[in-house]
This record gives sequence, C-alpha cells and structure tokens, in this order.
Amino acid sequence: MPIDITVIGGGMIVHDQILPSLYQLQRLGTVGNILICAQSNVRIKDLVNSPALKAAFPGMGFKAYPPVTDDSSKTDPAGYRKFIGEMKPGNMVICATPDHLHYDIIKFALEHDQHVMTVKPLVLKHAEALNLEKLAHARGLFVGVEYHKRFDTRALEVRKGYRAGRFGEFRMGEAKLIEPYNYRHSNFQNWFTCENTDPFVYIGCHYVDLTNFITGLKPVQVSVQGVKGKFPNGNVGYLWSAGRVVFENGGILSVINGLGYPDEAAGSNDQGMTFFCESAERGGLISHNDQFRGVAHSYADGKTKFPFRFVSPDYMRLVPWQGEGLKPVGYGYGSIEASVQAAQRVSQLGTLAQRQVALDQIDSAGLIATPANSSFNELVIEAARLSILNDGRNARIEYGSTPSVRLV
Repeated sequence: MPIDITVIGGGMIVHDQILPSLYQLQRLGTVGNILICAQSNVRIKDLVNSPALKAAFPGMGFKAYPPVTDDSSKTDPAGYRKFIGEMKPGNMVICATPDHLHYDIIKFALEHDQHVMTVKPLVLKHAEALNLEKLAHARGLFVGVEYHKRFDTRALEVRKGYRAGRFGEFRMGEAKLIEPYNYRHSNFQNWFTCENTDPFVYIGCHYVDLTNFITGLKPVQVSVQGVKGKFPNGNVGYLWSAGRVVFENGGILSVINGLGYPDEAAGSNDQGMTFFCESAERGGLISHNDQFRGVAHSYADGKTKFPFRFVSPDYMRLVPWQGEGLKPVGYGYGSIEASVQAAQRVSQLGTLAQRQVALDQIDSAGLIATPANSSFNELVIEAARLSILNDGRNARIEYGSTPSVRLV
C-alpha cells in the first residue's frame, strides 16, 4: 500500500531534495497523496511554479496549504496541526522546518500515530530526543533523521573498510562545510539567529554524525567558537563557526562552517573531510572532497553569469530515464527513499509487537539515523550551544544512565 505524506515546510530543501524524491516515489507506487503545509503560501507558490520541477515531473502536483489561490499574506504557524489531525494512522509526516521547531511538530505527529522523517538535526536537546524515542517505540512508529551523507556510497564504502580494520584507528581529522554567501539573503535571515542556532549545529553536525557512522566512536567533548555578523534584515547570527570534537578514543575532529562561500566561485559550496588513522605499524588516510568530484563544466549557452562550475553529481541530480520527464538520482534521493520505505514497511505489519521488532532492527542496523541510534548528536548540539554561548569554552559530554553536558 502506498503511504501518504504530509510535508511541513516549503523551503529550499523541499524544492531541491524532498519533493523531487517524493514525486519519484509516487511514480513508483511507494508514495500516495502528497500535502505540503507551510506558514504562508509564498514558498508553496515557488514550488508549484518551479520550472525545474515542472520539466522533471510533468503533470504531477501536491495538495497545498495555504492554497496557492489565497492572495493573503497571512501566516499560520500552527496550520499543520489541522492536517496531521486529519491523516489516517500509519502514514508519514516529513518535518522540513527550522531546527528549533522540530520537537513540537514531531511530537504532535507521533501523538497522531504518524511515522516521521525530519531534516537534521532531530531536535536540539537530548532529553527531547529520548522523549520522542520512547513515544515512537511505544506506538510502533518509525522516526528517521535525514543525515543524507550516510547514504553517500563513499561513506558506506569507508564505513565498511574502517569497521573491517583496514584504516586502523581514527586519530585526527578535519572537516568543512561552507555554504554560499547568498544564504544570507534567504529565509535564513529570519531564523538563523544567535539564540536559535549556528553553523556548527546546522551543518557541522553532518560530519560529526558521519565520523560516528564510519568509526562507531562516541564524541565526549566539544568546543565551538562563533563569529557573529548581521543579515541584510539586521538580525544578528553566528555566520561562521570553528569547532573541535574529541572522541572517546582521544581522536580529535576539527570542523569549520559558515555562510560565506563566494557566489562567484566555481563550486556552489566548499565541503569535505580528511581523517588520519594509525595501526601499530603504519598510518591510514581517508580523504573526501565532497563539493568537487572530478566534474567541471563550462557552459556555452550564455544563460548564466558564471559559466564555469564544479559539479557534484552524487548528492541530487535530475537526469533522463526511461519514463516521462526526469528522475532524481544520488544519495539525497537514496536517503529519502530509505526512510519512506522503512515507514511503509513498518506500517504494513499487523501488531504493535511486530512493528517494535522491525523498529529495533532498523535501529541496530544503524544505516538510517534514528533517535535510538543517533541521540549522541543531540548531546553534541547541546554541548556546542553551551560552548559557543560561552565564548568557546570546552563542554564535556557525560554518558551513563542520565546523559548530560557541562562546561569544563
């Protein structure tokens, strides 16, 4: 049976990754009806009128709230509650909103017996992650966190090799993810403020999660220093961050993040990671250049101001296929597909006990991030926020029966 999807949020990630993935899964019979609910219809209209989506998915569409015919500028932040409340049990809600809104939306969806997928991070507090884990398991519901880098074949390959002992033990690493300068002119300026988040929490978490995904090591100490700046609307946010994460074996990962990669530069961002490892007799190395994967294009059609571009074909691309329009490929699509299929698989099981066994199997496999297998990320986020708001002081993560973070 196809699974119906309600998407909460209508921003860039919905346009670039989530909606194309759902359209393709709808073509394949995995997804049924699609509803997109946003605070206002401005972003809904952008999705409906997108030339790229029209060309790739001719004739396809979604139910929208607020309706695109509504000319009012009125916003409805709680509008999603009406539509989730009307969903039949066992379908799916996708949370694609700013980080600080996740907890209330996900909790509401679970209380109305819906499976959930959310953009990363899950929530901003470890206690909230535990609450969602318990609530979901008690109801036999799937919750997936869309850390899509886990589905990059490079990450899967190195995870396999590392856990087979081929690289030795992680000792030192560096990672970076610098998003374009033009993010400052987007809706980011309305919510990406100092009290809500920072670049380490928003995008650096990808590489902290990936380090654990590859090595299995837990982070135990975090320090993050931020650089503040003003958005065009005058709001103040951390526009740059430099973090250091110490893992349980003493290995250290340095992470730099920001909203400032030149729009005129060849790549649309700058990202990658390097791990240095060692065995008893020799060194090991893992190096991924994630924004430039050996593909460069120089366009001759005169349609772009910046004709030379590095192209990463592996995250999310719309390419020709044997069907109508175009299809999405890449680990962005693979990540969405995995969570939707997991929710569909769980929902088709007859009893609560059967669903809980299936959920335990998904948790233990560790490929899809779930509250049960990735809540260390929320501890890292708590530690990072504690650190950055205290001028970069070290914050220690204490595991045990009641995990917590504290300044040291």
